[in-house]
Amino acid sequence: MAVLGTRDALRRNNVTVSGAAGGRAMIFAHGFGCSQATWDLVAPHFETDHKVILFDHVGAGGSDTSAYDPGKYDSLHGYAEDLLQILDALDVTDVVFVGHSVSAMIGILAANRDPSRFGALVLVGPSPRYVNDGSYRGGFEPDDITSLLDSLDSNYLGWSRAMAPVIMGNPQRPELGDQLTASFCAIDPEIARHFAHVTFLSDNRADLPLVTVPTLVLQCSADAIAPVEVGRYMHAAIEGSTLSVLEATGHVPILSAPDEVVAQIRGYLG
Repeated sequence: MAVLGTRDALRRNNVTVSGAAGGRAMIFAHGFGCSQATWDLVAPHFETDHKVILFDHVGAGGSDTSAYDPGKYDSLHGYAEDLLQILDALDVTDVVFVGHSVSAMIGILAANRDPSRFGALVLVGPSPRYVNDGSYRGGFEPDDITSLLDSLDSNYLGWSRAMAPVIMGNPQRPELGDQLTASFCAIDPEIARHFAHVTFLSDNRADLPLVTVPTLVLQCSADAIAPVEVGRYMHAAIEGSTLSVLEATGHVPILSAPDEVVAQIRGYLG
């Protein structure tokens, strides 16, 4: 049964492993609307001295979409469970988890559940809550999120074409917006709609003080999805964490400024 479970976790999430077999494991987790291909400009830089693990969340990329269960994935905990199953299947510990956007929170949930698996968390453009709440500034008013989700629900492909360039945030490089648009449009609209609701309505602020794993927060200097104030909030809430504000702008620096992201991770891991 253990062998079957291992095979299922790796197949379900389209897990790929490369790099130094005996090196410290690094696992890269993509954000909403993306796939493991989003890491193509970052992950290969670590293959010389790390075991590099890439995967697709169920419903994205080359994952097994038949495994998508709306009940399981009605919260980020379902994705965190998948992450832990992947690490268990590969039998790795002291893992460096690198999560972009919503996957940053998925990594936190997994690390809080089983910190023995993790040696470090690198959170790229994280946000524990996207909606403003009193003194907390997540970047969106409640009505903004409602309008965003209504637009997404009514016309996902149209929403993707309009919002991907805004999320990318580098208008002087339109090819990056086109790349993100293509990634958004490659996902099953029904799954994307559900994941969007789970993502943008989540509130993981209470999970931040529970983090015991060394953590690096990488926040862009200008980001329409996760403003700098959110990075500062994360840094204050996670004891012992390190905050680095990138020169990069937009919400997807792993595509727009991969060299800066690589340098920051390398510097943190030391």
